[in-house]
Amino acid sequence: MRRIMAGLAGLMVAVAGAAVGVTPAQAVDAGPSAPTGAGSTSRLTAGAAPLAAAGPQPGTFTGRGFDTCTAPSQSVMNTWRASSPYRAVGIYISGASRSCAQPNLTATWVTNQTNNGWRLIPIELDNQAPCGTRQPKMSADPTTARSQGASRATSSVNAARALGIPAGSTIYNDIEQYPSNASCKAAVLSYLSGWTERLHTLGYLSGMYSSGSSGVRDLCSAYNDPAYTRVDHLWFAWWNNMADTDAGPYCPAEYYANHQRLHQYAGDVYETWGGVQMRIDRNYLDVAAGDQPQPPEWSSTVDNTTAGRFTASANWGTSTYSSQRYGTDYRFAEPVSTSDVAWWKVNIPATASYEVSVWYPTDAGYNDAAPYIVATTTGNQTVRVNQRANGGQWVSLGVFPLAAGDGDKVGVSRWTSGTGYVIADAVRVTRV
Repeated sequence: MRRIMAGLAGLMVAVAGAAVGVTPAQAVDAGPSAPTGAGSTSRLTAGAAPLAAAGPQPGTFTGRGFDTCTAPSQSVMNTWRASSPYRAVGIYISGASRSCAQPNLTATWVTNQTNNGWRLIPIELDNQAPCGTRQPKMSADPTTARSQGASRATSSVNAARALGIPAGSTIYNDIEQYPSNASCKAAVLSYLSGWTERLHTLGYLSGMYSSGSSGVRDLCSAYNDPAYTRVDHLWFAWWNNMADTDAGPYCPAEYYANHQRLHQYAGDVYETWGGVQMRIDRNYLDVAAGDQPQPPEWSSTVDNTTAGRFTASANWGTSTYSSQRYGTDYRFAEPVSTSDVAWWKVNIPATASYEVSVWYPTDAGYNDAAPYIVATTTGNQTVRVNQRANGGQWVSLGVFPLAAGDGDKVGVSRWTSGTGYVIADAVRVTRV
C-alpha cells in the first residue's frame, strides 16, 4: 500500500466498548500495506506445538480477510478472532520493498494463528515495475526480469520455510500500481513468469497482487499468451467496497475463475473489534488449495531441417547416406583446428535443469570424438561423443542448467582431435 505511517503501520489502539469505527480513505488503486524487515526468530519453549502452519496457506477458504503493514500481536489476533468477521490475514514474509518491521512474525506466531483458525496470505514485496516509482525495480529487459523473478521466488520460499509455511502454500507477489506501457508490461509479466515457474519447482503456488488498472489488467490481457506462465491466484485491488471476487473491467470473469481470486475491496480504513482498533485493508477471498505443483513436462526436438532453428556454415555438407538419420537428411564436415560450430536453436521456457540428447547416424568414417557444446547458465560445456557407436537413437549428453529464452543452446564443433566426419543431425532438450 502506498500509505506511509509513523511508527507501526496498522496502528492498534484499545478502545472502550466494542463498537466498530470505520474511517475510509480516498485512495483507490493502492496495494496491501507495505512492510519492511525480516520476521524475527523466537525460541520454542518446552511443550510448545511444532513450529509449522496447520497445512498450506491460505488453503481452501471463502470469506473475509484483512492485511496490515505489521503482523499484529498475539493478543490482538486473539481479540479479532473472537470478535471480528475476518478469518484470513495478509502477512509480509519477504522482500526489500517492505516498509514496516515484523517483530511479531515468527514461526511460533504462524503456528499459533493457524491453530486458532486463521488463514494466512503470505506476501512478497520486492522488485517493482521498471516504469513505476517504487524501489527496488526489476530490469526493463524481459529476460533479466524473468531471472530476477525466479531468484526472488527462491528467497521467498526460504522465508516461508523458516516461518513454517509449508509447500502447497501460495505466495503472493505484490506489484504496486504503475503507469503501464508495452515494454513495462513485458518486463512485469516476464518477472511473474520466472516467479511462478520457480515457485512451482519448489512446490509452492504462485499469486500476484496488483491494482486493477495496471498489473491486473496487464496480467489478464496476457491470460492466453504462451510467452508467459500464468500465476495460480489473482489478488486485485479495486476499492469499490464490494466484498466479492468480481474484477469488473480489469479481468474477464472466466479468467482465474476456479477459486483463484482475492479482492481487496477497501483500504486504509480503521476498524475496531473487541475494543482493539487497527488500520487495515479489507479483502474477500475465494481460493482453493491445489496439489503441490510439479515442474511442467516440456521437451523440444530440433532437427537440422527445422526451419529457422539450425545454422551451419557452407563448410557443412548435406547427406542422406545413412538410414539411421533423423528426418530427411543430416549435415557433415571435415574436422579442422578452428571454430566452425553448427548450432541448434531452442526456445527454453524457464531457467531450470534439462537433459540434452543428440541423434546422429553411425558409420566407421564418422568422428570418434565429436565435441558437442551446451550453452549453460554458467558458460559453455563440451561433451565429446564417439559417433561411430550408438547411432540411430537418442544419446544423452547429461543434465544441464539452461537459461530461459530463445537462442543457440546446443552445438557441435569441427574443432576436434578425433578423426572422421563430424555429424550434425538432431537434438532433444527435456526438462527434468
